[in-house]
Amino acid sequence: MDFFRLRTLRELSRRETMAAVADALGISSSAVSQQIAQLEDEIGIALVERRGRGVTLTPAGQRLVVHADRIFGIVEEAKTDIAELQNIVAGDLRIATQPSAASSFIPAAMCQLSIDHPHLDIVMTTMGPAEGVAALRAWQADIVIADDISFDPHTLEGTADTLFLCRDQLFVLLPAGHRLECEPVIELAQLRDEHWALDVASSAYCRAIRQACRDIGYEPVINGFSDSFEVVFALVEAGCSISVMPGLALRDFGEGLTVKPLVPSTYRGIYAITRRGEVRNPKIAAVLDQLVKSAPGDLNRS
Repeated sequence: MDFFRLRTLRELSRRETMAAVADALGISSSAVSQQIAQLEDEIGIALVERRGRGVTLTPAGQRLVVHADRIFGIVEEAKTDIAELQNIVAGDLRIATQPSAASSFIPAAMCQLSIDHPHLDIVMTTMGPAEGVAALRAWQADIVIADDISFDPHTLEGTADTLFLCRDQLFVLLPAGHRLECEPVIELAQLRDEHWALDVASSAYCRAIRQACRDIGYEPVINGFSDSFEVVFALVEAGCSISVMPGLALRDFGEGLTVKPLVPSTYRGIYAITRRGEVRNPKIAAVLDQLVKSAPGDLNRS
């Protein structure tokens, strides 16, 4: 069986449409169809069936994906074993990370790694935690940076290794001159009558903030959704909205903004996630070590 065709089937089991698989693999939708058809010819049995605009795997396709997972895992384990024996930090490494980490400590880590390991080529891509974990499982990322508000690391037990990097405190973001500007700390209940702007780069983070408001008896009135920190900052600075954002995202907030700690003090944990056992790979170990060194301590702002 062709290795790439197995990978194509495996991607299809996770993404369910030819177009999504094509985007993930960097090929055309027609090429995806051809790969699946050729794999079916090799196996001698139907592996997929169309349902509406998408496709679903047949029982044979589902069974083959289970074997494909094992095959890919064995191949990666073999690569790790050889790399461990060679003890060389070199080659390509892909980091999938949420934007707040990408704009704060990861660039410094990449810069230091380029000095310490000039033959290591790192490519960073920003994406949400769930998308990042999907990329990790599909061997399209080697390390994922995620937080435990947007994604529960414990759901990966047995299939991945997690490494704690830092705690990131949540803060209330107010426009200059706001009625709460002189308060040393702010409770969610004090924001009941405000209009909110929320970062939706991670839909899970957005849901968590809204649920926290519901838990104390109100539905936040949201007048701005954006996947860009800059847009949220602009809405708050203009006096249109307030927001709650993680400290890692507030590295360069403008003078027209006021930042106050949220109470009770609320933190999210930032984690590095790798496939199970790959921490033995020298290049993975080197990057994880530098991420730990570059990650900030608890962020306290006034």
